[in-house]
Amino acid sequence: MNQPDWVSKLGLERHPEGGYFKRIYTASGSHATATGERPLATSIYYLLDQTEPRGRLHRNRSDILHFFLDGGPVEYLMLAADGELRRERLGNGLGDSRFLLVSGGCWKASQLIGGASHALVAEVVTPGFDYADHQFAREEDLRREYPQHLEVLRPFLPL
Repeated sequence: MNQPDWVSKLGLERHPEGGYFKRIYTASGSHATATGERPLATSIYYLLDQTEPRGRLHRNRSDILHFFLDGGPVEYLMLAADGELRRERLGNGLGDSRFLLVSGGCWKASQLIGGASHALVAEVVTPGFDYADHQFAREEDLRREYPQHLEVLRPFLPL
């Protein structure tokens, strides 16, 4: 079975985190946050494929809801402030989830697994996404704060 050309079909662009994306919704209402006014919610399509099989390690101030749409499986690695590293798998298979919440402040990375050709998810960010609330992980941060996870997370660090 051929993989759908989601990049063309949905008009996706390369994402700084890896993969492809397109913003599909921005709420008209707003909310005051410590870093400024934000829309109540935003939403994107996010795609990983064989040319972009990983999402780089990053965190956002806002909560992010992930909804599995197509392909997969895709694995999410999440590193909480307490140092716990969790893995969650989204997909259509037995034992896979179709929904994932990543709390604000949690480090997150993703990757295709199990021979997946692609994984398409929808993400809802609340309060809405703003690049001022986004941070990529750096090796020196992991080495200082979470040295026990450095080797596992190194492939997800920005180039």
